[in-house]
Amino acid sequence: MATAKIQRIVARQQEKYTSPFTLECSSYSALNPGRTNFNNNRISEGQFYEAHQQLRVIASRYAKSENWDAAIDLLYGGALALLKAGQGGSGGDLAIFLVDVMGKSGKDVSGGQKSKLLTIVRAFPAREPTKKRFVTEMISWSSRVGEYPLGDPELHHVAGSSFAEEFEPYEAERHLALGTKDSPEQLAKCEYEWYIQDEPNTAALYAARAIFPYLLVGNLRSANKAHLIFTSRLNSSNRSVSVQEVSSKSSDIRVYPILPLLNFLGLLLLATQRGSSDLYKQLAKHYAPHVKEVGVWDDALAQIGEMYFGIRIPRQGNPLFDMMGSMMGFGGGSPKPKPKKVDVPPPPAADLD
Repeated sequence: MATAKIQRIVARQQEKYTSPFTLECSSYSALNPGRTNFNNNRISEGQFYEAHQQLRVIASRYAKSENWDAAIDLLYGGALALLKAGQGGSGGDLAIFLVDVMGKSGKDVSGGQKSKLLTIVRAFPAREPTKKRFVTEMISWSSRVGEYPLGDPELHHVAGSSFAEEFEPYEAERHLALGTKDSPEQLAKCEYEWYIQDEPNTAALYAARAIFPYLLVGNLRSANKAHLIFTSRLNSSNRSVSVQEVSSKSSDIRVYPILPLLNFLGLLLLATQRGSSDLYKQLAKHYAPHVKEVGVWDDALAQIGEMYFGIRIPRQGNPLFDMMGSMMGFGGGSPKPKPKKVDVPPPPAADLD
């Protein structure tokens, strides 16, 4: 019964895409049309293991002879066909092999390579285990050959959005924090969906998960956007949480009488926009008891204090070395990295897009 159902799915996909191999493996088809049809028929007939192994062998031969385009087209078409047939393990294996071949070929992120990878990310069955490894390899490849040391933002965004749709919040966070200008909306929505499964008074814990990552990579604009989207959904969906709008000539802010930590996050963003270390110190002191209750914000706030306000993080030195340095006049303490100070220009008052 299951095999028959898979065959029907494959048949429908073939009607829709006019045979994945014919479209996606043109180089290989031109060289060996009989073998292509043979593997395509195997997938149609549910012989997934045989097709997977055959495709791997042929792609390896192409790679060994440095016929990179043929190997890439074959692996891409094979991975896509298997994934669409619900064969996440076999399709994922070919997808990971594809990234390896791309790396050896010396191809960069531009052109059709990125498009192929984005299509594969979207084709993975939900919660397929090999997807995480594929995404990791894909991002690693893009960091080596592209202009972004932490990985291509569009690849991060699509991968993160896909994990968010599957409600894999930890994986979504990892990628959306390094994504595009559209990523804060996806991350804030993901965190809000996570929050509504918890108690109403925990809103700030989930909002911080959408805000802190952007602050820690120096992306204040996205941090503000994530905060705005999260609190807007909170205001419209959770009527039990009261809110007051406080306006001044320089800024507008929402105050939540029963959610002090959410107020802290909003004021933290305001202080960060102004680059005011005095305001930050006042906030830290005023909300210290509440932050202490959370217990997991200390490191992030210390990094934010150093990045945006020049407040150095205390670093423990070697006492013996410090004493010797003082005595001999060359200065003591362990080597300290120069703090990375983020200079924040005043943002537009309302436009966060």
